[in-house]
This record gives sequence, structure tokens and C-alpha cells, in this order.
Amino acid sequence: MSFPLLTATAALPALGAVATAAVPAARRTAAKWLALLVSVGTLVLAAIQLVRFEPGGARYQLTESHAWIKDFGVRYELGVDGIGVALIGLTALLIPFIIAAGWHDADPLETHSSRWRPTQGFFALILAVEAMVVLSFESTDVFLFYILFEAMLIPMYFLIGGFGDRAHSQGDEAAATQRSYAAVKFLLYNLVGGLIMLAAVIGLYVVAGSFSLNEIAQARAGGTLHMATGTERLLFLGFFFAFAVKAPLWPLHTWLPNAMGEATAPVAVLITAVVDKVGTFAMLRFCLQLFPEASKWATPVIVVLAVISIIYGALLAVGQRDIKRLVAYASISHFGFIIMGIFAMTSQGQSGATLYMVNHGISTAALMLVAGFLISRRGSRLISDYGGVQKVAPVLAGTFLVGGLATLSLPGLAPFVSEFLVLVGTFSRYPVAGVVATLGIVLAALYVLVLYQRTMTGPVKAEVQGMPDLKVRELLVVAPLIALLVFLGVYPKPLTDIVNPAVRQTMSDVHKKDPNPAVEAAK
Repeated sequence: MSFPLLTATAALPALGAVATAAVPAARRTAAKWLALLVSVGTLVLAAIQLVRFEPGGARYQLTESHAWIKDFGVRYELGVDGIGVALIGLTALLIPFIIAAGWHDADPLETHSSRWRPTQGFFALILAVEAMVVLSFESTDVFLFYILFEAMLIPMYFLIGGFGDRAHSQGDEAAATQRSYAAVKFLLYNLVGGLIMLAAVIGLYVVAGSFSLNEIAQARAGGTLHMATGTERLLFLGFFFAFAVKAPLWPLHTWLPNAMGEATAPVAVLITAVVDKVGTFAMLRFCLQLFPEASKWATPVIVVLAVISIIYGALLAVGQRDIKRLVAYASISHFGFIIMGIFAMTSQGQSGATLYMVNHGISTAALMLVAGFLISRRGSRLISDYGGVQKVAPVLAGTFLVGGLATLSLPGLAPFVSEFLVLVGTFSRYPVAGVVATLGIVLAALYVLVLYQRTMTGPVKAEVQGMPDLKVRELLVVAPLIALLVFLGVYPKPLTDIVNPAVRQTMSDVHKKDPNPAVEAAK
């Protein structure tokens, strides 16, 4: 039997989480290094997946399949396509940076020793989330995916509620209450979505007699599986609702600004750059593949909701006074672009959406982590508390600017390629939506440049006069992310070569072809 690479990639962080949590209380530094080494090992396994994956090969590769709950037809069934392997790579890449950036976020507070934070638990929870996210990208059994989709809420709840933004909430009971509110809101929204999805999962089994994506696809292709139109639409809505909450899509988005605002900066990155990608990924893998006709039926409404998300998120980002909430609303706008690209039903749109998932993860990580370093120095998230930072901490200001420029999709940086493809793919089928969505680009330039101008330029405020520049550890976190933004912005081909075959398969699932370009006849 061949080496179970997919299982190993998820099992390593899961075992690492247990080992990290078991480190003695006095050995906090050892727990940190163990978590970091486990995350680097997971990155190595993810890189091996990328190397072994053949873009022109079978749809699902490196497959594993074992009986799990025989009486209900549930199997432990794994496989990766180009989209899944790219997102596993993104997850494994970001986790070491998240751990390094949060190196001191769970250390005991010297001034509040009675409120000791379990450092080991903080890093163990991050590794547990990584394990579940990786396995969800690998799962080709619907029931297995559902279990992971719900289970990852538990460690995320404790990361948000138990390890909030120290710079904002130290010694502040009201802030602790806000943190608890954000954690509960995150949990309730996602649990409601998950419960609706559970009903749809059960309905799918009743109709198809299987939870296996491969078996359902074979039955559909062989003509032995027929879903009534109404049934397929109801099942689609059950799945899509859960994924739209996770993504998040307007109007199901309101938990995200609270969660990102109250969490530490590394945990905020974990939420929007890693966990939320499970929602958009699942739209491609499950909604479009399992319910192709219902996906086409719902497309016009979903595209409208995506455009609303783009404009609404960008407008609220413009008016924010809180740095982290600004990034949160910007992410809502970006997720609107991703969902619009998925449901544009064009190869350019879906390729762009997949690239956007990866590029948004890198750019948001760069911007939010630098913002976290900035906030930890000043002890405030309010934009008005800053000014003139570039004069006292030029490297911090420079990296913050590059992260912001990537967020607004500046040509030459990675998000530009994906945003351009999404807009081209959308415009070719839904020109009005494509035109309106371009307003999001204008608003992005406004909120990013105003944020930089208010925090980094102008007279140096007394409170930031002695602010130190980025330290070596912080530079080691930010520099690779910026290098990746530049590399993938100039040369995205390695990524497009991996995802494009999977996009073609998805287009085939929904029986869609790219619209022919309208060329005016020569007179």
C-alpha cells in the first residue's frame, strides 16, 4: 500500500496539537518551537503533494478510501484536485507565519498574573484548526466534510473568545465582554448554517444513496441518478447557505468584523485567510458538482448578492475608524469578488476566483500581521491614534504599504491577476454586474490609501515618537509574504497550470462553455 500522503498532511498537525497541549506549563518556549516545527513539517508534506500532483492527470489524485461507518455508507475518502491542492498549500504556508507572528500573544500577562493564558493551548488550537482545514480540502465524502466543517468551529471559538486582542483589552472587562460576544456570534452563525447543511446532507443521502462524490458523479453520468428539480434546488440551498455564512456573503457576513476585530492579528488571519476559504472552496467542489442545474438556476441571484458584498464591504471599509475592522470589511468585499467569479460560470471567472482565494490569503496575511505589529506597539486599534509612523519606523510603514497596495490589487502584485480574471469572466456573461463591481476597485484604493495617509504620514504624534521598527522575527514573518505577492503578481503561471484543469472539470459539471466574444462584423 502506498504512503497515505493526504492523511499524513492532516495527521501531523493534529498530533502536533496534542503534543503541544501536553507540554508542561513552565515550558512555554518549548511549546512554541514544537508548534512551529510541526507547522513547517506540514508545509513540507503539502509541498510534496504539489510536486506529486499531475495537473493533466485524473481529477482526484493521491486518493485514499477506507470503510468508516458501513451501515450508513460513510467512508473515509480523500482526494485532491488542482483547487484543493493549491488551498492546502496556502494553508500550510500561512500557519508557520501565523505561529511566528503570535509568538508572544498567549504569554502570561505580568501585570495580571492571575489571568494566566495557557500558551500551549493557544498554539495547539491553531494546529488543530490547520488539521481540520487541510482534511476538509482533501475530503471527497460529503459526510466526512460536514464533520470537519462543523468541528473546526470549536477551536476557532476558543481562539476568538479566550485569546482576544491583548493590546485592546488588557484589564478591560468591557472589552472581554465584547470578545465573548464576538466568539458566540461567530459560533451561532456558523452553527445555524451547519445545521441547515446537515438537513441537506441527509436529503442528499436519501436521494443518491451515497455520500461519495465519486459514486454520485458516476451515477449521474451513468443515468442512474435523477433528482427532481425542486429537490435539487432545496438541497443546493441547504449547502449554499452554510457556505455563504462561512465565506461570508452579504447579508450573512456580520459575524466577521466582530470576530476579526476582537481576535489577535494572527487569529484574524487564520479566520479570513484560512478558515473562510473552506466556504468558497466548497461552493466549487460541492454546490456546482452535486447540483449543476440548481447552481445555474440560482446564479443570477448569487451574482447580485456578490456585487452587493463587493460594494457594501468596500463602502463600510472606507468609513471605519478601527484598523482591524477595516481589513475585515475589505475581506467581505474581496469574498464578493471570489463568489462572483465562481458563479459567473466562465473559465476565466472560476480560475480568477481560485487564484483570488490564494492571493487574498497571502495579501490579507501580510497586511493584517503588519497591522498587528503596529497595534501591539501603540496599544490601540483606532486609526486616529496614529500619525507619522513612517518617520520613526520606515520598514514597518513600507511593508504596511505593500500589503495595502496588494489589497487594492495594484498591477504587479498577485491579487491584480485574479481580480482581473474575475472581472473579465463576469463581464463576458454578466456585463452589468462586471461594470458595477469595478466600483469596488475604486473604493479599495480609497480605503487603503486613506488608511496609510492617516496612520503613516503627517506629523509624528507624541505617542508614536519612540515606536521601534520591525524586529528580526517580524521581518522573517512579513518578507516572504511580500516576496510571494511580487512573484505571483509577475509570474502566476505555476498556480494557473495547477488550477485550470480543475476549473475545466467544474465547467463540464455544470455543462457550461465560455460565451463567444462579440466581434462586430467588418463593414
